[in-house]
Amino acid sequence: MPKLSGNNIVLREFTFNDKERLVELANNPRISMNLRDGFPNPYTLSDAEDFLRKYQKMESSQIFAIEYNNIYVGNIGLHKGIDVYRKSAEIGYFLGEPFWNKGIMTKAVNIICDYGFSKMDIVKIYAGIFEYNTASMRVLEKCGFKKEAVLEKAVFKQGKFFDEIRYAKIQM
Repeated sequence: MPKLSGNNIVLREFTFNDKERLVELANNPRISMNLRDGFPNPYTLSDAEDFLRKYQKMESSQIFAIEYNNIYVGNIGLHKGIDVYRKSAEIGYFLGEPFWNKGIMTKAVNIICDYGFSKMDIVKIYAGIFEYNTASMRVLEKCGFKKEAVLEKAVFKQGKFFDEIRYAKIQM
């Protein structure tokens, strides 16, 4: 797996040494509320160990640990589509709350998009953002993503329905 870097940001492989820090960052309802329900809440040491074991078994993982000034601060990944969607990839990410509003995720998204377009044989990167996650929408807009659609009441999270805002970046 490549190590990607720029502007005090490094995207790198995970190690088992990341597990305690992953729990520290991920065990936060303000993180999990913006992610799919497959992301555990609360996030335990067992969850981190399970994630890292699965990660180690992936043959061609495009999921990276984000380091900022040599500190592990979050995760980012591209998940390539299959069949007729094989030229697209979904981006997903989270950043530990102590590192919000520092421009870190904007830099990380730009780095992984450059990587995806140049190395993964894709022309489109997209994300579905829950309607209340305006910070993530701003990140994507700063990175050149355009709003493609509003999928009304497509998300059922914490007992309520929410719109999903679909963003995409295309490079031909």
